[in-house]
Amino acid sequence: MTPLEIEIVSEIKANGPIGVDRFMALALGHPRHGYYMTRDPFGMGGDFITAPEISQIFGELLGLVAAMTWQALGEPSAVCLVELGPGRGTLMADALRAAKALPGFTSCLEVHFVEMSPVLQRAQADALKDSGRHPIWHASIDTLPTDRPLIILANEFFDAIPIRQFQKHKGDWRERLVGIGADGTLALGLDPQIAESLTFEAPDDSVFEMSPISLDIMRRLAERLVAQRGMVLAIDYGYAKFAYGDSLQAVRRHKFTPVLDNPGEADITAHVDFSSLGIAAKRGGAAVHPLLTQATLLERLGIRHRAEILKKKADDPASLDAAVERLAGTGSQSMGLLFKALAVTSPDLGPPAGFDQTDPLLAP
Repeated sequence: MTPLEIEIVSEIKANGPIGVDRFMALALGHPRHGYYMTRDPFGMGGDFITAPEISQIFGELLGLVAAMTWQALGEPSAVCLVELGPGRGTLMADALRAAKALPGFTSCLEVHFVEMSPVLQRAQADALKDSGRHPIWHASIDTLPTDRPLIILANEFFDAIPIRQFQKHKGDWRERLVGIGADGTLALGLDPQIAESLTFEAPDDSVFEMSPISLDIMRRLAERLVAQRGMVLAIDYGYAKFAYGDSLQAVRRHKFTPVLDNPGEADITAHVDFSSLGIAAKRGGAAVHPLLTQATLLERLGIRHRAEILKKKADDPASLDAAVERLAGTGSQSMGLLFKALAVTSPDLGPPAGFDQTDPLLAP
């Protein structure tokens, strides 16, 4: 057993089975043994690769979206450029470099990171050295400044927020819980109590996922946008519209692994329900713009044009073509269709760059 699994088993023995959300929170964020708290999991040497690690173009394009949002806000003299779950800081470093195209923007912004991992905070500080920026770190969105507009980027943030799972069993919904199996290891089971609040019909064995924490975060961000003005751009993999299914997955060393095996040693994520996130943002009073696939957004922002410019000085032009295909392609090995982009703004703003066309690939 991993050190964290020993602690989880002890907690279950003392207090009974725990929800999937509690398991996920411990596996990822336990102060001593949590996955994100003890390592840098990104890149080829880690467990997975995110879009900013594939090509600098991804972060550069988001930096331009941020700069153009600042212009749309009326070029305020102070603004927060915020990233939720900034990984190594690669995206922000690339975004800041591209944002130099609008020097007025870079001269008035503060960089804020919502990040709890001390390991990743060190990597983020190192990534921003060349920019001359000293990020301000926050353990949650609660301590972000309240006196200026917020331009918030969230790439692969919501997929790591804990979820609850419910399963239809003999006509009733019951919550999935993590307990201890006959062999003494962690095992999934069902709460004997019926989830009375869930009354919708579905076939037996259907799995329903929800992330109350994600919805609360989005609602509160929307309320901030109403009060302070600004934008949230969330990019992640998930569903355009609600779907049943067990999307919980664990990745270790670039391979899928059983979710309950080796807690604290694997990344655990779930598909994002973008329709519910949009509803939460509307409840917070913000404007929600039509959902796009990552492919559509990056194509509109000019990913191929930017790649052609970089290829003129590149030692390996073919690698740039491969990166563009990975990010914006529509094949099964690409991110373009699985990943979606949700833009939420203060009500006074129109759609951000890339969202300002009338042919969204997906309905909101």
